Amino acid sequence: MASVGLSQDNRVVVTINGKAITEGELNLANAEIGAELGNVPEETKRRVLIEFMIESQLLAEAADSAKLGQGPEFEQRTRYWRRRALRDAYFENKIKGAVSDADARSFYDSQVAQMKPEEEIKTRHILVETEEQAKEIREKISHGADFAQMAKEHSKDPGSKDDGGDLGYFARGQMVPQFEEAAFKLQKGDLSEPVQTQFGWHVIQLDDRRQRKPPEFSAVKERLMAAMVHRKAQEVVAELRGKAKIEYVDPAIKAQVEAEKQATTPPKK
Repeated sequence: MASVGLSQDNRVVVTINGKAITEGELNLANAEIGAELGNVPEETKRRVLIEFMIESQLLAEAADSAKLGQGPEFEQRTRYWRRRALRDAYFENKIKGAVSDADARSFYDSQVAQMKPEEEIKTRHILVETEEQAKEIREKISHGADFAQMAKEHSKDPGSKDDGGDLGYFARGQMVPQFEEAAFKLQKGDLSEPVQTQFGWHVIQLDDRRQRKPPEFSAVKERLMAAMVHRKAQEVVAELRGKAKIEYVDPAIKAQVEAEKQATTPPKK
């Protein structure tokens, strides 16, 4: 399969003054500027990339004719971009390429196994301005008034009143303490006494309890892999720095590095 991919990369797309631009070079251009083109059709994007490569080649030839491809400044620029290209190649092949779907799945499974069961509750509430209003509404619901209808008519919470006061499922730590404490004490179907928070007075009804499920692997896979690649990169760089001889020649930077070392070094006993 690798040989097939390589042959496709070497396929010539266009020639400029006899010099070939290959499919592989077009892919590199897409990686550089493709995102800037937005959601244009693939055929349009491909044409734009080809024109970009044509213009780049023509300008490169003009620069070469003007003897701009030589001298200290050009050599510095070439060294810089070669360094970048090598860094990117190492990252893709040795760091990112070392983290597989199976690694992410294994990490996910280990994290899920360590998770403690967490309870979630589903509640409705009616928010009013005074304790007297809350007591009156609670009394009406206790005698048969529909909670959802009362919420639509009386609640001051714009985010939930149109849904009959429904707040959905939430775990501990997601609501203000006074509300949370009262809500988690309730049994399914119970009404709370009026509860005061900084928002006003609440009447709370508990609709359901359940154990919170961990997110599906498919929902967190990309985020997990990105985190694992980042950690792998940090480990590799730390190992390489540990083996390298690094000398800060600039006096100001050298002084700053020394100060940072002293600040992070524990005092001798």
